[in-house]
Parts: sequence; C-alpha cells; structure tokens
Amino acid sequence: MDRRDFIRNTAVITAAGIICPDAIASSDNQTKNIQGSVDGKLITSAPMLQNFAETSIGVAFSVSAMANGFVKVSEVDDMSNFRLIKCGGYRVTGMNADVMQIRVTGLKPSTRYYYTIGADRISYEGGYRMRIVSTEEDPKIYSFITSGPGTSSHFCVINDTHANFSTFQLLQEKITALNPSCVVWNGDATNCEESIDSQKEIFFYPPIKNSDYASEIPYLFCPGNHDSRGMANRSLEKIWMYRQPEERLSRDWDLGRNFAIRLGDIAMIGLDTAEDKLDENPIFAGLFSSSEYRKAQVKWLQHVLSLKNIKNAPFIVAFCHIPLFDSNPRHNPGDVYPNDTDSRYDTNFAEWQRTCSDLWMPVLEKAGCKLVITAHEHAVRIDGPTKERPWTQIVGGGPALGNPPTVIEGKVLNGQLQVSICNAANGDTMGQVTLKSK
Repeated sequence: MDRRDFIRNTAVITAAGIICPDAIASSDNQTKNIQGSVDGKLITSAPMLQNFAETSIGVAFSVSAMANGFVKVSEVDDMSNFRLIKCGGYRVTGMNADVMQIRVTGLKPSTRYYYTIGADRISYEGGYRMRIVSTEEDPKIYSFITSGPGTSSHFCVINDTHANFSTFQLLQEKITALNPSCVVWNGDATNCEESIDSQKEIFFYPPIKNSDYASEIPYLFCPGNHDSRGMANRSLEKIWMYRQPEERLSRDWDLGRNFAIRLGDIAMIGLDTAEDKLDENPIFAGLFSSSEYRKAQVKWLQHVLSLKNIKNAPFIVAFCHIPLFDSNPRHNPGDVYPNDTDSRYDTNFAEWQRTCSDLWMPVLEKAGCKLVITAHEHAVRIDGPTKERPWTQIVGGGPALGNPPTVIEGKVLNGQLQVSICNAANGDTMGQVTLKSK
C-alpha cells in the first residue's frame, strides 16, 4: 500500500467512526474529572520518558481517575535521599483524570538517575471540598541517563507508525536490541484522534509485549501533520509535555515541541514542519496557522545553534517530519496556492516542504549541519549531498510491512557518524551513510 492509498483508506475508516470516535468521550471525561471516584487500579500504564535534556526530563503516565501524580528521583539505586516532584508547574498541581505529567528539573548532564512513580487519588467536590482518598505507587524502580556531552552518541529514529501496533511491536523489538541513548519519534504517531483515550493507548499502553518501552529509553517527538488532526490532537501537549517555562525563552513560549540537546558528540535539533496542506486550504476552514508557526521557529533555531554545547558539537543532526528536499518534479512542494492543487503535481498535499527548507536550511547549513532525517512519504530514500545542497537527507519508511517500517540508527564511532536504515520487518539493512565531523 503506497502513502496515498494508506491515507485514503484511513479517511474512510475515520468517516466510519473507527479511528475518530465522536465527542461523547470528552463529556464522559468531564464527568469523571468532577466526580473523581473510579474503582480499580489508579495508575494504568508504565511511565514514559519524554522530551529529555541535559538538566531535565519529563515523566508521564496514565491514570484512571482524578489524581495528582508524583515522581521520586535519586542518584542511587536504593532510592535513598530521593527528591519528590509533583505533577504540574507553579501555582497549582496538575490534578486531572487522564495523564500525569511531571517535569523533573535541576538534574546533572550525562548522569544516571533512578526513579519511581506514584499518584494520589483525589476526591473533588468543589473548590473547598477536595481530599486525598488513597495513594498508589508503582513498586518498580526505573532509571534513565540525562543527555549531555558525556552521554553515548547513539540514537534511533522511528516514524509514521499511525497507530499500527503490529508494526510498532517490530520497531520496539529492534530498538530493545539496539539499546540507544534515546529515540526520536519522527511524526505521525497518530491518525486523527478525537479523544484522549485513543491518544493514551498509542503512547502509554500500546498493545505490545513491552508496554514499558519508554520507561528507561527517553523519547523525543517531532510531530507530523496527522498529529495535529482531530480535537484531541489539537491539544497534544496534554499527552506529550512541553518543557517548563523556565526552560524556554518567553519568545518561544509556543515552541515547546522543538528540541535542541547534546547527545555525546551529536547536537540533535528537532523541528516541526506542521501540516502538509496550506492554512488557506478550505478543508481546514481557516483553523490552522502552520505558516506563522514555521516562521517562528527560525529565531528559535538561530538561538539554539548559538548555544555553546550545541555549536561545539562535532555533528549537528536535524529531525523533522516532512522532507525538506525532493528531486521528483511531480512531488508537491507544499506552497501551491490557493488549495494545494496543481496539475503539475501528483498530490494535493505536500510531499516535501519547500517553505521550511527555505526558512531553516540556510541557518542549519551555516552552523555545519550535514544530515537531516525526515519521514512522511512512507518510503525509504537517501538524498546524498550536492554542490548546491551540502547536506544529506534520509527519509524513513512507512507503517505497514509493504512500505516497510524502519528503525534508523545513528552512532559515532572512531570520529565518524555512522547511520544505517534497518527494515524492521525482516532485519535487512536498506541503506547506510557515514559522515565526517563538521
């Protein structure tokens, strides 16, 4: 199944109410939030490590009722002298009935930490009538290593999983075998999610063997175009946390999905290409604003590339969902006004993003970026550098066995960045790239 057939079939399923359930779930969640008393297990998933950095990391997990979550973190495996951090930021804690998000800050770079999770079940009957009914803690002790110059220069990339759990199982088996320092989920993890329950299944308790897949290997996320579609996906930060306000400049308040971290010898830069259709396309009724969002990322990119730990890295690798280059003249570049349709192109959506390339690549090239890893097309491709375009682009595979699904692995060995593309369905290597430092 090619990309167009897959998306077309997904739209049919969506119309039938299979992928995008109606809004009844939202009102059910509101009732549950107010009453806050659901019998049974409170913590309903293993923890997920999100959006990690040199001095911080996010810990998120699912709950079944009104709760306030917490993390205990320590530098020793017996959890002595632990520090307790509650979910939420300043002023009030993050009390809700769906997902606990705890941002652990004040950490040391390239350091192993041990942690446990827990949650207080809350009875909430009004602003002056709330109480903790009970406390539930996961007895398992997990661990993670923060990013930094001393962390192993080893990452993996997955993309376009589209809630295909049989594919996701294959990807996780490969990642477990490789055991990287972190994984970049390079977009389209979802389809068109109308309820937070469907998002929770995708991220927190997918029906796979190792549902604790992200409890010790941190994940970074570059959203794809599908990760903005549906009412629930419009508030994806309820599932995938931003960094705390003090971790971002005030100018970059709405750029919480972008990341710039140091992973050993690699500076990893995450960008958000947003929608594959123009904001003016009638299908979105003027309710998307991807254009200004892409422009706002330019100043953020200029700033992070000037930071000492980023600019001094021997390698800079950028990640984003939609490709930033395509040599096929029939492939839509994403800037076809007014509604993405033109007889010169095969599709009425962007197969690559000329606008993002024009905005971001001059900045990345000046900083010495030689590799961009993208997704979206559901087909593996390697675009080698040219005199006019001095960077390599790798495009990952798709969500089904025929596409096929891929794990892209990158690691620094003997002063070189070695990147390979593995077919997760059969284990074959589909391509390799070796890069010298900038």
